[in-house]
Amino acid sequence: MSAPTGEREEGGEARRHPTVVPPAERGATRIADRVVAKIAAQAAREALDRLPPDAAPPHAMVVVHHDVAHVRVSVELDYPSDIGAQCRAVRRRVAERVGALAGMEAHEVAVQVERLHPTPAHGRAQ
Repeated sequence: MSAPTGEREEGGEARRHPTVVPPAERGATRIADRVVAKIAAQAAREALDRLPPDAAPPHAMVVVHHDVAHVRVSVELDYPSDIGAQCRAVRRRVAERVGALAGMEAHEVAVQVERLHPTPAHGRAQ
């Protein structure tokens, strides 16, 4: 049996040319929910100017469905502070970073304030 082009490799076997598969038919890359959660938690840390000294770092839970991420980020904040502005900054930064690094939209970013840490001037009476 001969190769259609007449080309032969060493040993007499026909050389096969790789078939070119269009990009849309090559498959898909799936990014795990836990990877997107790590991106979201890091973005929340970046969005906050500073964390209270004894605060736990932000953490996130994510559910991805059809390249759309639904994110819940838990944070601890100083008190008194502009809590609304900090939550908006976290939402904005998380949506930006998830889009840029994971290539998916974050339509829903819920920010849950788990704990408020009183600043020393506004904390307990001494």
